[in-house]
Amino acid sequence: MKSTAKKTSASGTPAKAPAKKTSASSAPAKATARKPTPATPTPAKKSAPAKKAAPAAVTPAKPTPAKATPSKAAPTKITPAKPPRNESHTALVRRARRINRELGEVYPYAHPELDFENPFQLVVATVLSAQTTDLRVNQTTPALFGKYPTPEDLAAANPEEVEEILRPTGFFRAKTKSVIGLSKALRDDFGGEVPGRLEDLVKLPGVGRKTAFVVLGNAFGRPGITVDTHFQRLVRRWQWTDQTEPDKIEAAIGGLFPKSEWTMLSHHVIFHGRRICHARKPACGACPIAPLCPAYGEGETDPEKAQKLLKYEKGGFPGQRLNPPQSYLDAGGISAPPLGAPAPGAVVPGASAPGAPVPASAGPAPGSPAREAG
Repeated sequence: MKSTAKKTSASGTPAKAPAKKTSASSAPAKATARKPTPATPTPAKKSAPAKKAAPAAVTPAKPTPAKATPSKAAPTKITPAKPPRNESHTALVRRARRINRELGEVYPYAHPELDFENPFQLVVATVLSAQTTDLRVNQTTPALFGKYPTPEDLAAANPEEVEEILRPTGFFRAKTKSVIGLSKALRDDFGGEVPGRLEDLVKLPGVGRKTAFVVLGNAFGRPGITVDTHFQRLVRRWQWTDQTEPDKIEAAIGGLFPKSEWTMLSHHVIFHGRRICHARKPACGACPIAPLCPAYGEGETDPEKAQKLLKYEKGGFPGQRLNPPQSYLDAGGISAPPLGAPAPGAVVPGASAPGAPVPASAGPAPGSPAREAG
């Protein structure tokens, strides 16, 4: 009983404490009531900051939507941006050379895809490659060079017999006239040897600057830019130049790279144009330089669909050379089949898919990128 009383008294003590606090809080209330006069200015002072607080509450509300706007536009910048319209020459040079370096890593084995054993075979094969593929030329030249191995032999050949051999390359009459004509020029004017100077090469029948640079770069080791259809298409897609004439394209691109890189630059660009960056439907989703390409998105961007568009060794199919360099074979390339031979069965799976090889006797399908010259 005593302990209960003590607890009660202990609990009663705090009960009195709040009572004192209540009385203390009531004191200011009474004081406020006793001072009715300052009550009038008090609302006036409170109303002034209230008006200032109102705009302060509205002001932060305006920047909030402004910050939300860039966040919505951010995803559109995921795709590679086009270079600025007023891109400086220095920036263009850096961008172009970086693309070439990237292509050099992708195609370290890049090479001329025409089979040849000497400058004479190369100049003839290059003339024949007009308006057809290197594959078709490589399938045709073994019979031509087997029968006419030297300029003197081809110069004295029967045109009708040469036409029959060159028939698969298309435009065989004009090409026969050109190769016999250039063989006669080599025999009569250059002692049966292919000249190693640009000004001499372009004098040969059927030989222009493109053919001359192919011969100079690959038979004589002298730098040259080969402006074929693939090269023209890609340098414009990459906005390296807006020129359309081969001579002007050659001059514009030559100014972006050291002369020592011209030949391999041509191989890199042409290899890429034949394998990935096709004319009608480039495989953008499988392109190794997509982040650097201002034309990204013109073709198929889905990686799986783009993979089916790849050609030659990138798609697991034969290349264009019957006797390619060992480095190409080591990289997974496959030799082209000879004329009249079907493509190896091991590389035909999914032949109905875009980019699948066709039997050599049938030739490329009309309208396919493989029909592009060179």
